[in-house]
Amino acid sequence: MDSLWRETTTLPQLESLKADLKTDVLIIGGGMAGVLCAYMLEQAGVDYALVEADRICGGVTGDTTAKITAQHGLIYHQMLQRFGEEKTKLYLQANQWAVEEYRRLCRHIKCEFQERENFVYSRYDGEKLEKEMGVLERLGAPARLVNRIPLPISVVGAVGMAGQGQFHPLKFVQGILPGLRIFEKTKVLELKPGEAVTTGGRVRAGKIIIATHFPMLNKHGSYFLKLHQERSYVLALKHAPQIEQMYVDENERGFSARQYGEFLLFGGGGHRTGKQGRGWQPLEIFAHRHWPKAQVAFRWATQDCMTLDGVPYIGRYSRRAGDLYVATGFNKWGMTSSMVAARVLSDLVQERYSPYESLFSPSRSILWPQLAANAAQAVLGLVTPGPRCPHMGCVLKYNRQEHSWDCPCHGSRFDRDGELINGPATDDKRM
Repeated sequence: MDSLWRETTTLPQLESLKADLKTDVLIIGGGMAGVLCAYMLEQAGVDYALVEADRICGGVTGDTTAKITAQHGLIYHQMLQRFGEEKTKLYLQANQWAVEEYRRLCRHIKCEFQERENFVYSRYDGEKLEKEMGVLERLGAPARLVNRIPLPISVVGAVGMAGQGQFHPLKFVQGILPGLRIFEKTKVLELKPGEAVTTGGRVRAGKIIIATHFPMLNKHGSYFLKLHQERSYVLALKHAPQIEQMYVDENERGFSARQYGEFLLFGGGGHRTGKQGRGWQPLEIFAHRHWPKAQVAFRWATQDCMTLDGVPYIGRYSRRAGDLYVATGFNKWGMTSSMVAARVLSDLVQERYSPYESLFSPSRSILWPQLAANAAQAVLGLVTPGPRCPHMGCVLKYNRQEHSWDCPCHGSRFDRDGELINGPATDDKRM
């Protein structure tokens, strides 16, 4: 069963590249981040082209729950401890700008944009809520603390942030596509300095942006150590109680919820890609227990790139990669992070100052606890016997819930016959 967004919208088919091309900026990857980069460069009058290996927004953009919020869990108290007040405020400012930019664009696009308050709840840790609220007040965010939420979940409270939003992501993309220079079914086979070899021809470009969810190039940046991927699951329920606002558990293994028309979008069940998970079962058990009249209309799964420190990697691919740029590691908050990435990268490729360059720099410190876990998983994946992922040779694990072969090292996925579903791999699996 496909996602609600794909079942209710058909994006137009775009032409493939059929000849060599020269452009100032090449964007590789046609998800929300890549398309928004193309849109901003188009608005700025920059010569660019975007190539997508399959269909526009055929990957994780079509699997989002499409919340537009600067409240990415209870992160601001943690960020203050890690990065200091200046960078914490910049992160909030960048994502609040993203919310406002979506609001502005959606005034002219029929994509069911609705302003909503977002709530992050905790089931056990009231002190964590109070600390987060204190930091948000200090930063001037429109936040409040409440004691209960309208979900059948026992909580100690929730922190709400007003003025956030939700929408239909593919209808939004449909609205900004006209006039953009995008080539579908154009796979990049090889990257060279200033050039991409594709299935449709060679593209020479002064600057290249890689917006392929998980970066496709291993030569620079050590993204195979700096990122891992996680799966999570969504049910679209009919005949469930309707809710007015958006909700998410501060625990990454908890539940999230938002309304879309008659459907309650209920998500959760997260786990590292390639590790054993229970798929939709926890969501179904909860829904059956608390909303016995509810019916599952749609179900889907999504995949997210997770960084070492909880902040996306947006900017120059690495210190030694020249005019190569990247947007990745959106940590389950792809809508606002995509908009932020488009702004930062459009500034950088035009050689304009960005106040956010240092905050999101992919070359910042990698000395975080998750680095050791990622490295250990990579070593384990290399020494364990079994079918191999062509990305870096890690063993694949069979996912019984989704009938796929998944890589626990870097998150590549393949169907039961071995054909590629998700990168960073670019080829089918090896037996």
